[in-house]
Amino acid sequence: MKRAVPFVVALLLLSAGCLGGDSLKVSSVFGDGEVIPVKYTCDGIDVNPPLYLEGLSDEAVSVAIIVDDPDAPFGTFTHWVAWNLPPVKEIPEALPKNGTVSSPISFSQGRNDFGRTGYNGPCPPRGKPHHYRFKVYVLDTMLDLKPGATKKELERAMEGHVIQKGELVGLYARK
Repeated sequence: MKRAVPFVVALLLLSAGCLGGDSLKVSSVFGDGEVIPVKYTCDGIDVNPPLYLEGLSDEAVSVAIIVDDPDAPFGTFTHWVAWNLPPVKEIPEALPKNGTVSSPISFSQGRNDFGRTGYNGPCPPRGKPHHYRFKVYVLDTMLDLKPGATKKELERAMEGHVIQKGELVGLYARK
């Protein structure tokens, strides 16, 4: 009987969404742990890659994205901050780099660590590959945050509203 208790507990946690039942899968044109194509970097045309979301909760009201590089020489470097995206299965590539975007989807963007608004892709110093984390947050609300907000401001605004999170890690090194 002692062996049945952990299984029953695990089953209850799974049905409550605590053991991956509420997981969000994030994918793109590169796989998790694979090299990001040059097109999406400073060595290419520097546009955001498409992101595909699987397993979106029915409770989703909006989506937020943070892309950062934890391997940067002076600490984690932010490449993209976006919020109030619609909870859709595909976030298109090459989105405009405006603070407020209305087409092809409506959303807001903040300031990255390049000091610009919108996505700026991998651009590490020459050497070992860096890891770029494409973190996607599914929220139960729209955020009241002005365009140009920082990563920290977005993280504060999301507190208590994240119902799912998914992450895709891409690699990039300059030759």
